[in-house]
Amino acid sequence: MHTTLSHAGARLQSGATTSEQLTREALARAASGEGPRVFTRVFRDNALAEARASDLLRAAGAPRSPIDGLPISVKDLFDVAGHTTHAGSRVLEGRPAAGRSAPVVERLRAAGAVIVGSTNMTEFAFSGIGLNPHYGTPRNPWGRDGGGGRIPGGSSSGAAVSVTDGMALAAVGTDTGGSVRIPSALCGLTGFKPTARRIPTQGALPLSTTLDSIGPLAASVRCCALLDSVLAGEPFTEPVPAEPDGLRLLAPTNVVLDGMDATVAAAWERALARLERLGSRITRAALAPLDELAAIHARGTFSGAEAWAWHRSLLPQRQNEYDPRVASRILHGRGMSAADYIDLLAARRHWIARTRAALAGFDAFLMPTVPIVAPEIAPLQASDEAFFAANALILRNTSLVNFLDGCAISLPCHRAGEAPVGLSLACPGGQDARLLSLALAVEAALAA
Repeated sequence: MHTTLSHAGARLQSGATTSEQLTREALARAASGEGPRVFTRVFRDNALAEARASDLLRAAGAPRSPIDGLPISVKDLFDVAGHTTHAGSRVLEGRPAAGRSAPVVERLRAAGAVIVGSTNMTEFAFSGIGLNPHYGTPRNPWGRDGGGGRIPGGSSSGAAVSVTDGMALAAVGTDTGGSVRIPSALCGLTGFKPTARRIPTQGALPLSTTLDSIGPLAASVRCCALLDSVLAGEPFTEPVPAEPDGLRLLAPTNVVLDGMDATVAAAWERALARLERLGSRITRAALAPLDELAAIHARGTFSGAEAWAWHRSLLPQRQNEYDPRVASRILHGRGMSAADYIDLLAARRHWIARTRAALAGFDAFLMPTVPIVAPEIAPLQASDEAFFAANALILRNTSLVNFLDGCAISLPCHRAGEAPVGLSLACPGGQDARLLSLALAVEAALAA
């Protein structure tokens, strides 16, 4: 079990450790092992200064928040004042440094978080795999001893591994189609995608302005709730677990189970059985609107069109500097007409309404976060066909929540020693507090 923010905070409060000590330990890990592939930039001097300031405030009896003094990493998509935001790319090197930090970074610092560094990611956040040909690919903690290793999931790849390897106690990433939840699921963490509008995206380089959201990767539901309150600028309210007895949960039988491997299928069935034993009422039935998504996106996606809009002045002249697989996906977006884009906006509104209506009788819906365990890195590096097939499968389930404008959380549901598998709970937008309450109950049930 990874260290929770609460446990580390209690050790600080009791005097068993100091923020400087925790930070030095995190920095030492960041300097070895996967560290050079996990971070694109480490803020060593600033982090130590922030840690010492936290220790002084705590000694004076004035800690700023429950995360005061705790090492946190941020994705290399967020502006950090004084530094150029690279977004996992070499194309942006040499650009002016950010004049101010993104609001989420400012909120973390105001709460006393120690920002360890900016984490590596899929270039421009445009895949769920996590490969990066420019800065290297952080290897999944599972199966790391077996040669080339397995993918961490993306696009918040370094974010996940920074937590699994103790380089940070929690991480902040972005989620446009699953980029917080996918690496959390594949690396054995908890990842929360809030309703997008709750957390400001200013100062975060966009992939899709329609779908982008910001969320935490951490050791537990409570850790995610705590960080989420900081990111949203809301006072922290201790979430109360829902009673599992009587929960009404939908487990869709269409789309989200297609292509599921044997390991994920076994973990999925065990998780549902455990919830049912505790009294949850799980309905296994089709969620009809899911069958419409392929047709809705036949003429293009928000991510493709909106990424092309941002890159159109940069990519044509410097395409050879991009990851070719990222460039090809961005270029695909230029084929979407304004009329197609307007049609997609309208189709999304109607689809959300139909999906919300279909979910009205349930507290949440469940699905495997990712239908397969983490694939090996080498075959996906070697083959475009294998890469794009895996990418589509890995993004499929999580991306539907972004299109729904919903909120979702991925919880580890595998047995100790097995390949990490994530169980997703999801709700329509605006039900974040309720979802976290449900997630606490499911987390406890899975651990029972």
